[in-house]
Amino acid sequence: MRSNFKSLKDVFRSEKSFVGLRESVDSGDVIVSFHEIFPDLERVALPQSCEKKVLRLKVENPAWRNELKFMETEIVEKINKFFNEQRIIQIRFIG
Repeated sequence: MRSNFKSLKDVFRSEKSFVGLRESVDSGDVIVSFHEIFPDLERVALPQSCEKKVLRLKVENPAWRNELKFMETEIVEKINKFFNEQRIIQIRFIG
């Protein structure tokens, strides 16, 4: 066996050629885990997409959209804390 063997996880996380794939996987994880992180928002907000660290949340009710806009900083911090890295920098609310 060679002594410089790397695991697939190490290669996936370190190789520059996998940057786009890593970003897609990371943003998909945010969408899939959103209601796990915020179970109280399951009936209020629906994650739509996540591109370039911007999460798009669909919120039908304008009152809830306004309330969540005030909570944007806390939501971003809680998502990033859940994943132990900066995955989201901004949230866009859509109706």
